[in-house]
Amino acid sequence: MTRNSTPLEAEIRNQAGKRETRKLRNSGRVPGIIYGNKLEPVLISIDPLHLNKELYKPGFFARIFEIEAAGEKHQVLARDLKLDPVTDQPTHIDFMRFSSRTILTIDVSVVFKNEEKSPGLKRGGVLNVVRHSVELKCRPDSIPETLSVDLTDLEIGDAIHISAIKLPDGVSTAITDRDFTIATIAAPTIVVEETEAEPEEDVAIDEESASEAPESPENNESKEER
Repeated sequence: MTRNSTPLEAEIRNQAGKRETRKLRNSGRVPGIIYGNKLEPVLISIDPLHLNKELYKPGFFARIFEIEAAGEKHQVLARDLKLDPVTDQPTHIDFMRFSSRTILTIDVSVVFKNEEKSPGLKRGGVLNVVRHSVELKCRPDSIPETLSVDLTDLEIGDAIHISAIKLPDGVSTAITDRDFTIATIAAPTIVVEETEAEPEEDVAIDEESASEAPESPENNESKEER
């Protein structure tokens, strides 16, 4: 399944520079820029509420956006995002244009299905995810929404490699020199808790009682001989 473009409204801004971008942020807008595809850059600003709504959805940087600004539509991908170090809110965003012939390099999320059908997981095994996303190369109209991994019949000790995932036509991995691992079914970790040995109780010896203790028969015999 490939992605449809996501609409995102923006306004044109006519001036650049730190002072102007600061004014925009103070007025409640996020400054940004659209560039690429051998066209002139376009300075824009975006409503932070609309931007945050899309930002926290999965695959933000692998999603095609259709930005409409001043009556013109731009097919773009988010390429860079700056966040405020204190509030963690967006302070600037870059979008890149592309053509239908552009080969994109993007990260696509990996999703796992049928965990309940994995004998290894049923027996207490742990799904150890090595890669939560995979870098792919493809044209804009071939971007997969996700990469799906089927865990059916997998046992403890099994590994899922990229070769086990069927990629759509026209899509390839950026890493081509090895069959890299996506995830493994690991054995459960058994934690053995060591119990501390209880300290031996000190035996208090009553000196007076010890002196009154009856003598052994051997001692009595030796006295009689004397």
